[in-house]
Amino acid sequence: MKPLVLLLVAFTSTVAVAKLPPLSDEAKAKAAEATAKAAHGAKVENFLLCKSQDRAAAHYFKTAKAAGKEAKPGASLPPCADPGPFVPPTAEAPAAPVAPAAAPAKKS
Repeated sequence: MKPLVLLLVAFTSTVAVAKLPPLSDEAKAKAAEATAKAAHGAKVENFLLCKSQDRAAAHYFKTAKAAGKEAKPGASLPPCADPGPFVPPTAEAPAAPVAPAAAPAKKS
């Protein structure tokens, strides 16, 4: 009985997916903007995390020095890079057509 139910569910879901229309250009643009916005959000979160870690490290070194402990600085890291404000992606020009690949040479 279970294999029959699983087969029926698999068939029904396949049919439902097969009937979906292709995405319009507007939907593709919205998806691209949402992806870019999510990527920018991740960059902003990484920037805020970096600044927070810098503050925590500065506080640690300050308190360790005040307590008379020897605190050796860790590895030098690049400064935190601010990603700036979100800029939505612009409509890109269509890509140049790609030339077909050459046929492989026959080996003798």
